[in-house]
Amino acid sequence: MKEELIISGRMNPKIDPVLHAWGWEIPTYLFLGGLAAGLLFFAGLYYLLGKEKVYSVAVRKAPVLIPIILVVGLLALFIDLHHKPYFWRLYTTIKIQSPMSWGAWTLMAVTPLSMVWAAINIREWFPNWDLKYTWIKDIEEFITGYKKYMAWAMVLFGVILGIYTGILLSAFNARPLWNTSILGPLFLASGLSAGSAVIMLLSKNHNERKVFARIDLILIGIELFFIVHMFMGFQASTQVQIDASHIFLGGELTAAFWIFVVVLGMLVPAALEVMELRKIKVPVIIPVVLILFGSFMLRWLITYGGQLSRYLY
Repeated sequence: MKEELIISGRMNPKIDPVLHAWGWEIPTYLFLGGLAAGLLFFAGLYYLLGKEKVYSVAVRKAPVLIPIILVVGLLALFIDLHHKPYFWRLYTTIKIQSPMSWGAWTLMAVTPLSMVWAAINIREWFPNWDLKYTWIKDIEEFITGYKKYMAWAMVLFGVILGIYTGILLSAFNARPLWNTSILGPLFLASGLSAGSAVIMLLSKNHNERKVFARIDLILIGIELFFIVHMFMGFQASTQVQIDASHIFLGGELTAAFWIFVVVLGMLVPAALEVMELRKIKVPVIIPVVLILFGSFMLRWLITYGGQLSRYLY
């Protein structure tokens, strides 16, 4: 009789009966990263299009919030880390094939960039802010001369950051629900939608609200397109991915996904935006809150659902 010793980690805490390694911190980080990406993209885009004065909230006011959003998101990510003193090791190398490396270096570039853009537009929130020192005014004037280059960088890094939040999950091949290339574009569209919602909330300009309501309607349509094709891809794939898709198609997260994400987070705000565009008065805070809620729940449910899916049954 030949004896064999089998060593398994499946009896470790949070492994059986299903994996539960990520809690609220990761979806919070993914949501805030997507929101920051959306605000960055619109600020840079409309500055380059010469619409800084027409869409002043999108270009100057809303981006002041980006550093705060990023700091809160990074704090959530830091809380999730199990080896906090070693986070700096992400910055000792660059690995093109690693989504973690891409994310770390993108955030390293985006955070100071957003802070500089916020600093030169801070008077949008504090009109009476007085730069008492001449050297501060000189620095501001110097930086303002490079706004066009900064805007190009914001558009580029906004797209990268938005897609990265989805690729971070899709790179985990061991989780069938995450292992789809649609997550990157889906999370980008969701982040842009969340960014347009915040701009609508902050803007008092009816024309600006109208433009971003139309943009958001297009983005919601794109999100629904990606969601439908994501499930179509799962259903046409291997048995393990078919089983993974059933988490949202008859499984335990079905009601939460279709009610909170699709109905409340997309269809209802889209209907309210159509009503507003047809001059039926709707308090702007209602669709905005629903869009942000749906954007967060999309990441929460996909993060949690992915941990329920697995290859071993």
